[in-house]
Amino acid sequence: MRPDTTPQLVDVQALRVGMYVHLDVGWMSHPFPLSSFKITSPQQLATIRSLGLKRVRWNPQQSDVPPAEVEASGDERAMASVAAAARRRPAPADDAAAASSAKAPTPATSDAPAVAPVIAAPPPAPTPAMPKAEATTERRRRLAEERAALLQCERHFREAARACRQLTDQVLGKPQEARVKAEALTRSLTERMVGEQDLCIRLLTEAAGDKVSMHAINVSLISLLMGRVLGFAEAELQDLGVGALLHDVGKLEMPLRLRHRDDSFSAAEQRDYEEHVAHGLAVARRMGLSPGATLVVAQHHEHADGSGFPLHLNTDRMTLAARIVALVNHYDNLCNPYFLAKAMTPHEALSLLFAQGKSKFDTSILNAFIKMMGVYPPGSTVQLTDDRYALVVGANSSRPLKPSVLVHEPGVPREEALVLDLDQARNLGIRRSVKPVQLPPAAYDYLSPGQRVAYFFEPVLEPVRAEESVASVT
Repeated sequence: MRPDTTPQLVDVQALRVGMYVHLDVGWMSHPFPLSSFKITSPQQLATIRSLGLKRVRWNPQQSDVPPAEVEASGDERAMASVAAAARRRPAPADDAAAASSAKAPTPATSDAPAVAPVIAAPPPAPTPAMPKAEATTERRRRLAEERAALLQCERHFREAARACRQLTDQVLGKPQEARVKAEALTRSLTERMVGEQDLCIRLLTEAAGDKVSMHAINVSLISLLMGRVLGFAEAELQDLGVGALLHDVGKLEMPLRLRHRDDSFSAAEQRDYEEHVAHGLAVARRMGLSPGATLVVAQHHEHADGSGFPLHLNTDRMTLAARIVALVNHYDNLCNPYFLAKAMTPHEALSLLFAQGKSKFDTSILNAFIKMMGVYPPGSTVQLTDDRYALVVGANSSRPLKPSVLVHEPGVPREEALVLDLDQARNLGIRRSVKPVQLPPAAYDYLSPGQRVAYFFEPVLEPVRAEESVASVT
């Protein structure tokens, strides 16, 4: 954690000109070009206060206003008061629950800074009951943080999926308006990545959205993250995101039965299916997409070895953005096929790409993709080295073999289960990947692996250490 660079909560009435703020509302819910910006006028202040927000995030490092001159939010003042009280006296178990409730309100955003524990320092005269009370308070605080982060990610995904459906509905009838909305949605997604050093790819098992929108958002999000990893400039990210979002736009003019490739297709049906790329290129031109985004639509089924379609291009003739989308599109189709019976776990899909896709996909992009997604991508079900089963729920490129997992712990109710960062765990790792159907019934019910996987990203929060979790349940 880097407190000096982490956005902080502040009451909306305490905002001042010169503060760099982050508005955590939908991209169509405010009139500003970006959701993160420096306040430069009283008029902008008045507009922000009219949005109905009680608190907003601000970044002291990017602001002209010293942090000492900004009054903390009401929640932060309450937290400080509770912490001071905790330092003056031991907190019995019942009081610990109340302290947790007062201390850990639902943050306004998934990347709100982690709050210090309620008991900031040991009381003068600790009692035997104190460690258990402190562990209970800490567990509840972390659980509230984890739930808030997940809810925030799911809300962002639903907003993006809804916007994607709206623009898709306009593609054929109002192509220019659909392009404007696609560009705006891509800017919104890209903007959420700006200024964050570390991002976690989070699994959403309950994300709302139709199959088409979920696929488009998944491919766009992961492609944008890949572009970020590879150092794309802002304009390049915009082309990449728009192209990824609209890569299947040519299927809108095709019969439903031909929109999803099937092994039972006849040669004629296969040719008809492949025509969706040509249809997509025609639609992209009617929409007025940029050349970079248009090439993504035109090349997203080409392969590095020339075995793709429609032009059998090799790596040298494909754009970098198209090579990224070709890989990400194939990965998501393996995890989220039209026929769910054929679905692979994310780990299985990644293994297949590594084993059989080295010739079809750009090797450097494939390696970067595996590092970013982790050897066990979110959505994988695994068995740990202590024989417990777990669901991978988060991955960070700095620890491809050590993702964040939700562990099946029979002694802990699922609603109180915490996500563990295996990178911080001592003598605990992943033994093997398992299919969801191979899980024992109790573990399957507890972990609830979804039939489809959806992703969103968030800044990396303070990790939950395995030893902390053990202490909190003993």
